[in-house]
Amino acid sequence: MEKVIYALWRASGDGRADFSRRLRGDLAEKLLDLGARGLQVNVADDDVAPADTLRQTNTRPQMEGLLSIWVDTAIEKFRRPFDLAIAAAVERAEGYLVTESQPIRNTRHPARAGERTWGFSQLAFLRRPPRLSHEAWLDVWHNSHTQIAIDTQSTFLYVQNVVVRPLTYAAPRIDALVEECFPPEAMTDLAVFFDAVGDQDKLRRNVQAMMDSCARFIDRNEASGQHMIDVVPTSQYVIRPPAA
Repeated sequence: MEKVIYALWRASGDGRADFSRRLRGDLAEKLLDLGARGLQVNVADDDVAPADTLRQTNTRPQMEGLLSIWVDTAIEKFRRPFDLAIAAAVERAEGYLVTESQPIRNTRHPARAGERTWGFSQLAFLRRPPRLSHEAWLDVWHNSHTQIAIDTQSTFLYVQNVVVRPLTYAAPRIDALVEECFPPEAMTDLAVFFDAVGDQDKLRRNVQAMMDSCARFIDRNEASGQHMIDVVPTSQYVIRPPAA
């Protein structure tokens, strides 16, 4: 079984609520009918509007959601019906074959099939800096940064998707996609986000540790001062767990 992720763009005239309902409704039903072994929808809907201040934008226009599909094979001939169904439902969709690891499984607030997962899911689209080889980049991220992220944030789900290859023509370069689920209060309270409620010293330490660690494997945009990633807060809906 292979995991394919599709970055999704919402048309300018398409409301957040309508976009969310279409992804979770008609489109999800079509993809399951086509034989998807697992299906997850992430969408920047009204429920995560308070987290808009957490966005970081390098891709313009920015993606507004993500489809994760587990299929028997990502070979183009067999994947094409999925591509066509998704393309017909959104303004733009770009697909990537990924390998998935879960340093933190969601055992605290387990997703219920078809329902919105508690809290919110922050997506981070990563690009490897040219100053690092692929091996060195993975070494810093996986073998060092991962534990720092676990230790300094209030995440209850942490998924790392490393891109094997793009699957759609002219897809923007993405080297990895991170999914992290946080409590709902973390949308507007950094102390909750960085697991430091009531402790300003711990908050400063955790923020600094994360920023220093990110700088090792994610470059910064000189103009904005922000890391050169796309960060999109979303609602997560596990339509069908991949083990089903």
